[in-house]
Amino acid sequence: MAEVEIRRSTRRRRTIRAYREGDKTIVLVPAHLSRAREAEHVRELVERLDRREARRPSGDEDLMVRARALSDRWLDGRAVPASVRWVTNQSSRWGSCTSVDRTIRLSHRLQGMPDDVIDYVLLHELAHLIEANHSKRLWALISQFPHGERSRGFLEGVSWQQR
Repeated sequence: MAEVEIRRSTRRRRTIRAYREGDKTIVLVPAHLSRAREAEHVRELVERLDRREARRPSGDEDLMVRARALSDRWLDGRAVPASVRWVTNQSSRWGSCTSVDRTIRLSHRLQGMPDDVIDYVLLHELAHLIEANHSKRLWALISQFPHGERSRGFLEGVSWQQR
């Protein structure tokens, strides 16, 4: 089993949550939960995450290959992520980037969207590895992508429709 980190919280009352952060599984549990129940939940949640990842239509390895190609073509290879993966816990964002550990996460809601749209979101997150904010420099990095404006409009339409 990969590394599992348990985070106990006195604020958490009933819910138990697990997610992947790179190669590590983080499990959030209420502080009052017994060690036996904790072990049971951890096993179940890790198995569930493993099954979910096995079902993904486009694997994380494919995303990494795609990210490298986009970085090479549009960012002169300067954006080098440590990992790129699909996640199911982003309902208000299309993607996110943690520049400190160079991880990129794309919302599973993008799956099935046009390739140009996925590439645009991925390129946007890659650009954050070079420019960590939404400054003019970040927008200049991604402005060369030919389908950027259309992709942004597509995503805005989807967001509007889901309100």
